[in-house]
Amino acid sequence: MRLKRWIGAGILALLVIVLLSVLIAPQSQQRQGSTYSRAPSGYGAWYAYMKQQDLPIQRWQRPLTELFGQENTPPVKEIASPTDAQSPLGSPITLMQINGRSVWFGAANEDWVKRGNVLILVGVRTPVSEAPFRARLASSVGAIKIETSRREPVRQSITPRLQDQYGAVVWETVRGQGKMIYVATPHFAANAYQDEPGNFEFLAQLATAAGHPIYIDEYLHGYRDTEDQAGIGTETPESLAGYLAKTPLRLVAIQVGVILVVLIWGQNQRLGLPRPVPDAAVDNSKAYIQALAAVLQKAGCSEFVMETIGKAEQQQAQQALGLGATLLEPQTVVDAWVQQTGRPAAEMQEVLQYHLAQRPSRRLSNAAMRVWLNKLQNVRRQLE
Repeated sequence: MRLKRWIGAGILALLVIVLLSVLIAPQSQQRQGSTYSRAPSGYGAWYAYMKQQDLPIQRWQRPLTELFGQENTPPVKEIASPTDAQSPLGSPITLMQINGRSVWFGAANEDWVKRGNVLILVGVRTPVSEAPFRARLASSVGAIKIETSRREPVRQSITPRLQDQYGAVVWETVRGQGKMIYVATPHFAANAYQDEPGNFEFLAQLATAAGHPIYIDEYLHGYRDTEDQAGIGTETPESLAGYLAKTPLRLVAIQVGVILVVLIWGQNQRLGLPRPVPDAAVDNSKAYIQALAAVLQKAGCSEFVMETIGKAEQQQAQQALGLGATLLEPQTVVDAWVQQTGRPAAEMQEVLQYHLAQRPSRRLSNAAMRVWLNKLQNVRRQLE
């Protein structure tokens, strides 16, 4: 009996520790600000907006030292002084980091900017001011929606580009022949602001003002070019001591406290008698769906089923692509799919082929419907 009590207490402690690790452990924010992300915090819609205007913008998915011409230099957190301040194309560049963590201080990095390059840092930590969290600021391209109370105090060494009475939201500093541009909020032109054309256009003007080729740093978000993948697995494995050194002490203390409480409780309390497992409740919704499916299958209404599912899937695809919930022409959805995902148009066309305007003249077999559903699931995975 004593052994069973210890086993039960140990299992309970393990479950509590796992739950606390999931809820309290710091969540990765590496993908926030990526132009590949379709999440509200991503910049996929803004990147597509720039591409639509045929602007010289591209993603950079290799160490920044290679962008500066130092191909044999391993990636480091603070970028070393480049031997050539030009891009591989032989001209100055505009480099943008969104919600980045790179260290851009020191004479080495300032020297790179001074040689005529432009660095745009979106999501700079600035002091919290008394400004309201939500505000609309006037600009030359229209109203700009801001959702942050952080402002940079206006002083002589900076030039505000977007500000209010509480301070600057966007500002710049001139460094030699180049400049550094700072944006206080990492969500300035994120996907959540697709209905704010002023935000998109303002950031676009910041990036194109110098007339340089624009590079978006995706290496900091974890994306790697194919030829760079081989080097990822060659990193030195982290030791156990190094891992423990990075573990938050608060989480460790909570886990130790939970173990002690469970052990004390297990020594003084019985786990109780086994309780009978209650009968599983009937899921009425699931039963209704299964019954309706059986009726439709028996009636041979495959065209009705695929038409209904096709409309619902088109609405979900439109919302994921930023086209709204109102049903549009299938070709409009296909064009947006190709532009934003780079996937073949045929994948979306095959999903939308059973639209109301293209109802099949004959019923489809179960095998054909399963093939169509598999294609539909593949499109869903691409839009997640």
